[in-house]
Amino acid sequence: MSKKIIQLLVAFGILVLLAGCFKGEQSSKEVDPPQNAEAVNGEETMDEETLDGEDAAATPVEAEDTVSRELYLIDSNGMVASQMIELPIPEENQVAQQVIEYMVKGGPITPMLPNGFQAVLPEDTEVLGIDLQEDGTIVVDLSGEFSDYEAASELPILEAVTHTLTQFDNVQKVKLRVDGVDLKEMPVNGTPINNGYTRANGINLTNNDTLDYFNSSPVTMFYPVEQENNRYYVPVTQYVEMEDENDLADVVNELIDGPGYQNNVVNVFNPEAALTADPVIEEGVVHLTFNEGILMDGEQNIISDEVMETMVRTLTQQPNIDAVNVQVENVDEVFNENGEPYSEPVSAQLFTPGEEL
Repeated sequence: MSKKIIQLLVAFGILVLLAGCFKGEQSSKEVDPPQNAEAVNGEETMDEETLDGEDAAATPVEAEDTVSRELYLIDSNGMVASQMIELPIPEENQVAQQVIEYMVKGGPITPMLPNGFQAVLPEDTEVLGIDLQEDGTIVVDLSGEFSDYEAASELPILEAVTHTLTQFDNVQKVKLRVDGVDLKEMPVNGTPINNGYTRANGINLTNNDTLDYFNSSPVTMFYPVEQENNRYYVPVTQYVEMEDENDLADVVNELIDGPGYQNNVVNVFNPEAALTADPVIEEGVVHLTFNEGILMDGEQNIISDEVMETMVRTLTQQPNIDAVNVQVENVDEVFNENGEPYSEPVSAQLFTPGEEL
């Protein structure tokens, strides 16, 4: 074969190879989907990295259907406190069962626990049955593993279960069974529960040896705590000396004074803060008038968000109070920390949304 023919064949081969490369590059560009491509015919388009799971967080995907539930757990200070946890939407009529199942140590709550928190019910406790009665009493039947706890955990267990279930508007009282048998008292330390347990029994109770309990009434106050960037409120039942159990001025003054012996929570009020008039209740709203000591910023007329939430959470626990309206002497309008005016009474629903089972 002549040298000229060989040169022609080599040149032709190079042209074929180049044409194949150009064609391959063009095909690749045509089949690679653009980022954030729209779904076609109901099918979502994802790139290779997302399919491999290497960059799934960067690609929006449809979240599993969940619902926020308020679960009472034990914090790092050993106090009972609520946390809002996203739970899977349960089957119909299984809401109460689900929240109890998510309070069991070693159960499905484990990977969801906020830092420093732990579940309250003994490991392997099972919910055998739930019965919600017409008078607002809910009867919870638990397996025998429920009795496997230490004496010091008895009240926290009762308080956590009671407050978790009574978050629902149609639940007022909790009764317990073990293996189908009604409990007249708790199985380890003998706390009486024959008549059921309610929020009126208190939570994180504080003791004061100098207090006149005969002339005092239990009131649950709420105080903020911040642990590892997790800000939450701890309910503390304190005995407040008052002549009239509905005297809200005494409750507010006690709240301003702070949590007393309870060192794990924070008093958010300025010591100069004081009521300048008796509280007035009208159609479920309590109207409070303070001096300027209630303000976080006197120039901007700002009330601390923590002060407002502390008052609303506490006072809406009282009978016939659904919202709080705060006024300050010599001030036309007060604002929150975002500069928004408190033009309407602040409802408890803003912090603790209620619903029925």
